[in-house]
Amino acid sequence: MAGAKNHDYHILPPSIWPFFGSMSALVMAFGAIMWMHPDALPAGGGWVFLIGVAGVLFTMYSWWANVIAEAHAGDHTPVVQLHLRYGMILFIASEVMFFVGWFWSFFDFSLFPSQLAPIEGMFPSKGIEVMNAFELPLLNTLILLCSGTTVTWAHHALIHGDRDGLKKGLTLTVILGALFSSIQAYEYAHAPFPFGGSPYSSAFYMATGFHGFHVLIGTIFLLVNLIRAHKGDFTPRQHFGFEAAAWYWHFVDVVWLFLFVAIYVWGGWGAPVHGG
Repeated sequence: MAGAKNHDYHILPPSIWPFFGSMSALVMAFGAIMWMHPDALPAGGGWVFLIGVAGVLFTMYSWWANVIAEAHAGDHTPVVQLHLRYGMILFIASEVMFFVGWFWSFFDFSLFPSQLAPIEGMFPSKGIEVMNAFELPLLNTLILLCSGTTVTWAHHALIHGDRDGLKKGLTLTVILGALFSSIQAYEYAHAPFPFGGSPYSSAFYMATGFHGFHVLIGTIFLLVNLIRAHKGDFTPRQHFGFEAAAWYWHFVDVVWLFLFVAIYVWGGWGAPVHGG
């Protein structure tokens, strides 16, 4: 037949979600600008921003639900799965460069402090007490390392057809991710320095805060996979959704190791320790 499919690629049907998501992101951006400039722009920016966020979240849910339906329909052939993996690799590469920017700023502040505070010429700035790297930060490091082990257990269980091991490994990983976020929130609540008070505090909160945001997103990602696992999704031969979540979680683990060494240990070396 002239219209018969003679390739392994999945031709996507028309979808409203790229347009809807773009418009939602535009509304979110306008809302954020209005929110940050209340004196020059109309009031209500916060509500506009939240409407945009709701639209983006709805787009993500609906679009990914379509992708899952396509997988169940058999549209994710081996060549399609291969290119989905390429896309995830490129996404993680872009995230690496995102964090390179924060590391760059932290090292620039720390190695050339005289350009920021020519009178003090020191980093962290005079009067700042840093957090003890070998208390809560070290505990969080151990938690993330353990979570990398449990998600790997879940992956191997899935490959070998052990669905009970898959569920247990994912459950433990989600719990460890939530525990990490809780400890970091406690750490921020009891931090001895505020955000934006100095170059050190700004660089510290931006780098560790964005990582904490990624941990939260990764935990949600894994929770969705846990729900799908209980519904009977994933097979040893077709489980890209889980694989993508596992890659993302390992990326979060590795970034934290660099943050712990560079910001908590090296960045606070020689500075007065809070509570010490």
